Amino acid sequence: MKRRLPLLLVVLLLNGCTGLLFQPMKTLLRTPADIGLDYQDVHFSSSDGIRLHGWFLPAKDGADQARGTVLLLHGNAENISTHIGSVYWLPGRGFNVFLFDYRGYGQSQGTAYLQGAMRDIAAALSWLLANPDIDNSRIAVLGQSLGGAMGSYVFVHSGQAQAIRALILDSVFSDYRQIAREKLSGFWLTWPLQYPLSWLINNDYAPIESIGLYSPTPVLIIQGEADNIVPPHHAKALFDQARPPKDLWLIPGARHISALNQPTVRDRLVDYLGKLFGYSKNNEP
Repeated sequence: MKRRLPLLLVVLLLNGCTGLLFQPMKTLLRTPADIGLDYQDVHFSSSDGIRLHGWFLPAKDGADQARGTVLLLHGNAENISTHIGSVYWLPGRGFNVFLFDYRGYGQSQGTAYLQGAMRDIAAALSWLLANPDIDNSRIAVLGQSLGGAMGSYVFVHSGQAQAIRALILDSVFSDYRQIAREKLSGFWLTWPLQYPLSWLINNDYAPIESIGLYSPTPVLIIQGEADNIVPPHHAKALFDQARPPKDLWLIPGARHISALNQPTVRDRLVDYLGKLFGYSKNNEP
């Protein structure tokens, strides 16, 4: 979510749509090879036939030797060539990573909109589950910002929640209308309109309405305490609504989707995945 969201939301709400939640970039600024990573270009189809593009990054010892696989659902802006910065380090720690672009982003076809992007998320997990080169019983989802909000809804309503070993949410808002009100209230021009305009937003897919349906799939919520895009109270609300097993990590000093820039948080996540997938620190690389 961007700071310019209040102005975008005025247009968005007056048009009664959610399309401007998406700020795609078509140009790929780099490939995994540019940062020294092996990768596979992946092309697959969403359920309505839209062709999507992603990158599969095998673990350093090979995809079939990986400790597990992480599916990244990126945020609302740019594309996988920038969001790879959140996960490039995981192959070196023994994990496969699959990151892809929603329709309208990067090399994926189509135009981005909420229901379409959620179709794409379900298709990405289906691609992973059908991949013969990985252990499809060891897949965790890492959803950041809008990606996590969409994923929270998708997997329980597509019947895929039990196919993932954990849902990990990083900097995710709890409610579309609430985040809209907060952004509108932060700008003098839109402050008086925060309530009437927010009611024009479709809130059927609010993460807080789905998060409690994941149990027994574990939920991990990561939130930067210095996040001024999605304030920490959203993470606390999601955590309160989730059912066990669940964890909440509040990261001091971390801003929006920046917690995983900290080496200590990366180590903590590797330890969490280790317990999830059944290995110990003694056999880490």
